[in-house]
Amino acid sequence: MRKVLDTVDQRTKLVGENRLELLLFRINSTQLFAINVFKVKEVVKLPPLSNLPGSNHNVYGVANIRGVSIPVINLREAIGFSPMPVTEDSNLIITEYNRSVQGFLVGKVENIVNMTWSDIMPPPKTSGGHNYLTAITKIEDQGQSRLVSIIDVEKVLAEIISYDVKLSDGVLDESLTSHMPGRKILVVDDSSTARKQVRDTLSKLGIEILEASDGLQALRLLQSWADKGQNVAEELLMMITDAEMPEMDGYKLTHEVRNDPRMAALFITLNTSLSGSFNQAMVKKVGCNEFISKFQPDLLVSVVQDRLRAILS
Repeated sequence: MRKVLDTVDQRTKLVGENRLELLLFRINSTQLFAINVFKVKEVVKLPPLSNLPGSNHNVYGVANIRGVSIPVINLREAIGFSPMPVTEDSNLIITEYNRSVQGFLVGKVENIVNMTWSDIMPPPKTSGGHNYLTAITKIEDQGQSRLVSIIDVEKVLAEIISYDVKLSDGVLDESLTSHMPGRKILVVDDSSTARKQVRDTLSKLGIEILEASDGLQALRLLQSWADKGQNVAEELLMMITDAEMPEMDGYKLTHEVRNDPRMAALFITLNTSLSGSFNQAMVKKVGCNEFISKFQPDLLVSVVQDRLRAILS
């Protein structure tokens, strides 16, 4: 299975072209699930696990991978199904999200598919706000169309790992607090959990948070303002966007904004769980102003304050 990911480093050329690759896997006999290849470090057969007393009930144990202890999450149980039994088909998908490494216990790992973000759709609104999907898509397999459910890993992790939005002492610049109320920031992210983390951090400072769940929705909003003659760069303190989203990713969104003279001056911050070194290069390529790796409330507020200082100076 390691061979499935041998060419991950070569796949970065897809990013910025509104394309992605999904790793398909099973956690039951009837459905296909997926996560983005860019967040996968490797896939291995499930090794022996050690118990972790007192851990979250979704943490199945700890795996030792080349001397590194990695918590293993029973993904099927974490998204509301019965716990995943261990069989000869059991695999471990090792991922890196928000600067943490964890493994997901899954069943059979199928293959990698290459898609465009326009093929990725949000879950139906009738599914409610408590599902564990960030998107859905369809693939053709042996002449049949099959539905693929893309897991909202950030939501899964948020229910296992406590994310504190409290700021450290000395981060908040008291001289700027009177200038924050009334300022607007557009937050673009397909994960409701990620949007909530940003909203909970910044709204308590008096900043008005506007939200969009994908890049196309955000672009249409900005274009509607521009069509009405509004100055987008003055209307918003900044736009904070995720990289990976249905319909249109954050890189394509940034490209479209930069190539529209009516909004090209908008300050854009990339906020993603993808690896920092990779995104620093993409920031320069597509024209973002800043990059923040999720989830760091101190850094988020610092970037907002720096932007406000630049406007006030």
